[in-house]
Amino acid sequence: MPALIRYEHLLLPLGLAALVLAAATPAYAEKGFGGGTDGETQQQADTSDDGTVSVSVGGVVFDRSKNGRGGSAGVLRSSTSWVPPACWYAPKYTPEQLQKYLEPIWEAGSTGHEWDATQREKYLDPDDSEKDFHKDRTGEGHWWGSYVNDSYPPGWDACDEDYFWVDQGDPPPAGIENAVTPEVLAELAYAEIRVPGTEVTLAPAGEAKVNLPTWAWLDGAEFKPVSVTASVPVIGIAATATAVPVSLEIEPGTPDAETFPASGVCQIDGGRIGEPYARGKAEQDPPCGVRYLRSSGDGTFPLQATVTWEIEWTGTGGAGGDLPDGTFGATQDVVVQEIQAINR
Repeated sequence: MPALIRYEHLLLPLGLAALVLAAATPAYAEKGFGGGTDGETQQQADTSDDGTVSVSVGGVVFDRSKNGRGGSAGVLRSSTSWVPPACWYAPKYTPEQLQKYLEPIWEAGSTGHEWDATQREKYLDPDDSEKDFHKDRTGEGHWWGSYVNDSYPPGWDACDEDYFWVDQGDPPPAGIENAVTPEVLAELAYAEIRVPGTEVTLAPAGEAKVNLPTWAWLDGAEFKPVSVTASVPVIGIAATATAVPVSLEIEPGTPDAETFPASGVCQIDGGRIGEPYARGKAEQDPPCGVRYLRSSGDGTFPLQATVTWEIEWTGTGGAGGDLPDGTFGATQDVVVQEIQAINR
């Protein structure tokens, strides 16, 4: 089925459209920073047999082929107050496209004569190439405009700069915050990362026993690095944000328990978190686990398991760095029973 990506509808020249269509990304249904919208229209994106989707406009394109999958996969929560950009600027129009978009607005008069006149003066004077939508520079750059995260988080309306011109190969003006650069693309890719669910395996199998250690571990095949790449094909920049699991924190769900290690934080070791239980280890202290000191009675204890993921990014031109760690957790119910003694 076709996937919807929210973009302002543009009709690109054939060469430019071919360039953008060459950048294909897998189609996912999750809400996120999926290219953004200016709130005006939607655009169809065709999904191919191999699960990729091709878009035919400018803006940001996401490759999620190395992302976490499955129904339990979820969104990372930053371990700090940092949040990805709620809006950003990217190439939006050729000179002809901007004229085709603005002139009907001016003609309708819905924005007021004074504003329309000011806009016309800024962009349009056929006798002055600098005021004819830069038509003399067609193919040499783009008019940039704002895009908004389609979930409209706080700050979505902060990108209120008018359209501005950027020559092909030049960086965006330094004074415009969130104009796409490799670093901004990495931040947008961060918001698209999905990591596996965090239900830990507990053993010995069945109910946990009071005063006996319960081993905990995560499937090493599930907890591998995941990544998302964000790119702007029309100007040839890209960045990849990669999430690497580093630790698992266990909260037993009751103060009447102790964790292994005592901090409750199990570090990744040899590509895995925790160690699978094996017969004969029932009374050994596990490298990762919990010992409950009382039973859960007729109920359960809500064990919380949270994985911390380190985020690093690389981008066009050798750019790269770190972004704030992210966490993702889940709660699972644990039954804890008293050890039953048999009297003879």
